[in-house]
Amino acid sequence: MLSEEKPLNQGSSWIVKSDNDKKMTTSSIFHSYTEQEFIRQAIKLFRFQYCHNKIYWEYCNRLKIKAEKVEKLEEIPFLPISFFKTHQVMTTVFKPEIIFSSSGTTGMISSKHYVKTLKIYEDSFIKGFDFFYGNPDQYAFLALLPNYLEREGSSLILMVEKLMNLSCHRHSGFYLYDHQALFAKLQELKSVHVKTILFGVSFALLDFVEAYQLHFPELIVFETGGMKGRRKEMVKEELHQYLKEGFGVAHIHSEYGMCELLSQAYSSGNNLFVTPPWMKFLLRDEKDPLSVTTDAKSGVINVIDFANLYSCSFIATEDLGRRGPDGKIEILGRLDSAEIRGCNLLIM
Repeated sequence: MLSEEKPLNQGSSWIVKSDNDKKMTTSSIFHSYTEQEFIRQAIKLFRFQYCHNKIYWEYCNRLKIKAEKVEKLEEIPFLPISFFKTHQVMTTVFKPEIIFSSSGTTGMISSKHYVKTLKIYEDSFIKGFDFFYGNPDQYAFLALLPNYLEREGSSLILMVEKLMNLSCHRHSGFYLYDHQALFAKLQELKSVHVKTILFGVSFALLDFVEAYQLHFPELIVFETGGMKGRRKEMVKEELHQYLKEGFGVAHIHSEYGMCELLSQAYSSGNNLFVTPPWMKFLLRDEKDPLSVTTDAKSGVINVIDFANLYSCSFIATEDLGRRGPDGKIEILGRLDSAEIRGCNLLIM
């Protein structure tokens, strides 16, 4: 559980809190919440990270936030995502078990996420996947993620690899550029009626459907974004239309994830995303970064991710979003002033 202690209020100084000072566990994070339960958990987590995260405390202090008076989600300061490029964003003092990094593009600084324990990330994506798609053992998992396989520090590769292991399906596997072998495997899986999920980076999926056409209506295709300069950027709807025709499916699924977050939101079509219970999207005014509301219809996306227990759970992204009548968030693209990350969604 999160500590009930009041936030430290030391003016311009900060007391480094060691790992031994933590008073919380992850056991109560990954479950459903009522709205009030979510708010209470978020406030407790904010106070914990305010006390134990030097970078976050300094950011709050610069904003003249009186942490003990924060009582609403909109009052919690959201750390700009760019801090993961320039600082070690860590809550408590620890030696990370793994460091995730963003793919970036040539000449750009990569973000780094210092993860205290890999189990937190695994618990988050396994429970999140199960929440939306069921037990991984129902599926064969295929992955067309060449650019992620060719570098270290990819949280996406680790997630897909773990899902393959949990599936224990003999047909699961990664593919680099052997599209012919992937096409043959998809045809085989279709013929024997195996539930199949294909994760693919945008440019590789486009390359595949330009060479091979398939009619596999039951296939779940996850487009993970990222042209990385390999191809001309496309409007998301145009990209998905090409992919739907190429794979013979009614919808293209997507995952909203990044190295700075340990949880993922999912879209089952139309670029509309839903978060798991321990994650929430809020929208802020594009011209006023500190103006955050729970009922805004459009704006820049702020994310609350309880799984970011030992980094920062309150992240101000550079992605634009629009809230639909059912509460789902449509991803509209990036802020004009934001750098183009390798793992970003396609520009509108």
